[in-house]
Amino acid sequence: MEQVVNKLESKKEFRANRIFVLDTNILLHDANALFSFKGVVIVIPFVVLQELDTFKRNLDDLGRNARLVIRKLDELRAKGCLSTGVKLDHNTNDAILKVIPTPTDFTKPEPYGDIVDDLILQTVKNLVKEKNKVTLVTKDINLRVKADTLGLDAQDYTKGTVALDDYYKGWFKVKVPADVLRKITANKLPELLTQEKFPIDNLYPNEFIILESENNPENNKLFRYVVGKAFKEVQDTKIVAHFGARNIQQLMALELLRDDSIKIISLVGPAGTGKTFLTLLMGMHKVAKEHIYKKFLITRPVIALGADIGYLPGEVEEKLRYWMQPVYDNLEFIFSQIGEPEEEEKQEKKFKKRKHHEKAKDYRKYTSTETAVENLIERGILSLEAITYMRGRSIPYQFVFIDEVQNLNPHEVKTIVSRAGEGTKIILAGDPFQIDSPYLDFSSNGLTITTEKFKKEAIFGTVFLEKSERSELAELAAKIL
Repeated sequence: MEQVVNKLESKKEFRANRIFVLDTNILLHDANALFSFKGVVIVIPFVVLQELDTFKRNLDDLGRNARLVIRKLDELRAKGCLSTGVKLDHNTNDAILKVIPTPTDFTKPEPYGDIVDDLILQTVKNLVKEKNKVTLVTKDINLRVKADTLGLDAQDYTKGTVALDDYYKGWFKVKVPADVLRKITANKLPELLTQEKFPIDNLYPNEFIILESENNPENNKLFRYVVGKAFKEVQDTKIVAHFGARNIQQLMALELLRDDSIKIISLVGPAGTGKTFLTLLMGMHKVAKEHIYKKFLITRPVIALGADIGYLPGEVEEKLRYWMQPVYDNLEFIFSQIGEPEEEEKQEKKFKKRKHHEKAKDYRKYTSTETAVENLIERGILSLEAITYMRGRSIPYQFVFIDEVQNLNPHEVKTIVSRAGEGTKIILAGDPFQIDSPYLDFSSNGLTITTEKFKKEAIFGTVFLEKSERSELAELAAKIL
């Protein structure tokens, strides 16, 4: 669709017979979709208005977009009759908007059919019969298949999306002879990249360059492009105890997490690549050991794989405990290896004050890994919150980790990231190939779009992690199941 729209943008004439029919999910996905077409007629079937009406009471982003679209339509109604067409006149796009009533020749849908889909398809067919060139724009794959079966043109809404082939991974590889690799330094790297046809002007801030030996990929050096056309060689160092990077992409992630001048990071990749574990490890280190940030705030979108959080037992805190289980699992493993980030003597004194305990030898039971997480929450060092409660807040001097960001749309990510106050660092993590939201895909989710929008900024860095480190079984299952 975007290619079609771009072609129309270069033409000044208005094409009255070029019509785009919008499905409800387009308007719920992007409330400004009405203004994304130039020189054409935009049609909204009457049944779409009815569907928007059912969404307008929702308190989520779908409800917000439904209300925005309804208000815009009401404003346009003041300029003329929507049934005959109203000029949008938005940034001189010269488009006409029409609302078409329910088709009178509509026949009863087939058994188990969707009456809304069928009404939209009938609207498109009627417009085609009137010798118009019509395209149905919908994010519903099944509806696009139905349209194609009927010989109707249907396309996805691609405005503001990122194609898989164009996705910015945050790094690239250059193969060089082993003797060149051995001698290369950060100062000599610009000359080498120029020779290899990788001009520095094409690099993004904090982009990584992996120099590999031509005959041995395991023989490599890692560099990061920093502000001022300079390069930094990235060394493999442990964070705490025996924890460190297990592959070169994890080393990139740790480099970004460690650098406090980088205020927003996106860690992208499949399950088991270490996105959550590395972020939790570095977050606890930054907050509890280095005291760079006042609090470690962790949140996830409440979109379940199955029944949502409302079906879980218990009060809000208990529900959240179930929802945050992956975070608890990782934190408990970390604490089981390195202990809770507080002197044991202080904790033991605190324990001895509890009258219902008689012997200090039970101290180890009190400081179990699960209790350690709860202790950090009580002390205000750690905060696990539902993402819903972050709106309208200002979050200064915090290390903020937002997991499963692929299930958020770009506006939701904007709403959360714009809450960041002075001194706050935000880490967005997720797998854009595993999306639970019916209105998002790889190219349109908040994680992908945020990475694309921020890639030119010096305060941003990203890494696409490819290699699973969970286990051989987990890696194999991810590939073949």
